[in-house]
Amino acid sequence: MENNVYKVYEDEIQLLEEEIKLLAGKYDDLKQESTFYSDEEILTSIKLFQKEFQGESKGECPSDLKAQLESLEREMSFLMKFTGIHFTSHSKKTLEKHENRTVQKHRLSGNCHSLPFQLEFQLLETQSKENVSAVITDFNVKMESEEYSDLSKFVSSTEKHGNLLLFFRSLSSYAEWYEHRRCTFLHFKVLFIEL
Repeated sequence: MENNVYKVYEDEIQLLEEEIKLLAGKYDDLKQESTFYSDEEILTSIKLFQKEFQGESKGECPSDLKAQLESLEREMSFLMKFTGIHFTSHSKKTLEKHENRTVQKHRLSGNCHSLPFQLEFQLLETQSKENVSAVITDFNVKMESEEYSDLSKFVSSTEKHGNLLLFFRSLSSYAEWYEHRRCTFLHFKVLFIEL
């Protein structure tokens, strides 16, 4: 009789351990998945946090935390001005996770000067004893190619090679000159209308 009672308890313990493993896996997946928000949403959240924090600390905000935040905002602003690239959203989802191999799907969208873009790619990370390597696969670029028809060869080449750095460098350069051409043609259009 006692053996049957112990068997029931052991079975229950085993079921609970399996459920804990399942929930721990789901928790890890949710923790790794992240979505980045637009600058406006970030600033709104920061302001709300500061108001709550100031209410709790009676109007005093730690100066070192505030200085770090201001420094990060300046750096982010500098990078956006320097490159012309402004990310509006990013999401990451873990597709596979093994002991030494992880596959994640990323989605990025934003603007480079006045050109909108969307990227989707998978990042395969493999870890060995010496180093970690990352390879981009299934690279897909979405741009309104009708308006920017001269970008279609560039987009095809970038998707084929899966080189993010090349994509952003080339897009930044193209978008900067595209903006100059647009302003120049606008200037001549205004002059032509006035004549």
